[in-house]
Amino acid sequence: MAGDEASLYLQATLKVVWHAKGQTPMMRLHPGRESTHFYGGLDLKTGRETTLRSPIMNAATSALFLLRLLAAYPGVPILLFWDRAPWHRGAAIRQVLEEHPRLEIIYYPAGSPDLNPQEHVWKATRNAISHNHRHRKLDQLADAFEQHLTSTVFPCSLLDQHDYPRLCAMFN
Repeated sequence: MAGDEASLYLQATLKVVWHAKGQTPMMRLHPGRESTHFYGGLDLKTGRETTLRSPIMNAATSALFLLRLLAAYPGVPILLFWDRAPWHRGAAIRQVLEEHPRLEIIYYPAGSPDLNPQEHVWKATRNAISHNHRHRKLDQLADAFEQHLTSTVFPCSLLDQHDYPRLCAMFN
């Protein structure tokens, strides 16, 4: 699995759009900075997403996300590729790892978001949902964002690039 977090703001991010000639599209601007955050875990084999919405990102919430991953994949080992965010460390994370030895975390090198397939999930979902949006309430936007994450399959070629079937055969 590949994991990461994203923040979602009611303020629309603008992208170029096609529109009728002479009719400039109007976007409402929201003056506040209210936000919500999403934890996401991409199953690199199936392209399915496991998510957790949270008002904050800290080690306790990260531990809750790890527990959600464990519940989503009962009884199977989980290898999670994660970045080195400060909230991915601490006592709460260590406790989950100690209590659930079937979960292992490999940290990406510092400053390497280009290695993380979860970044492509955020980009696709922002393009589909939050760019140029017209939602008036953050909860409505967050619901649409979460719905897209959980109902869309996000293909990933990372395993194929590294000859996953041959690697699996080596460990069986």
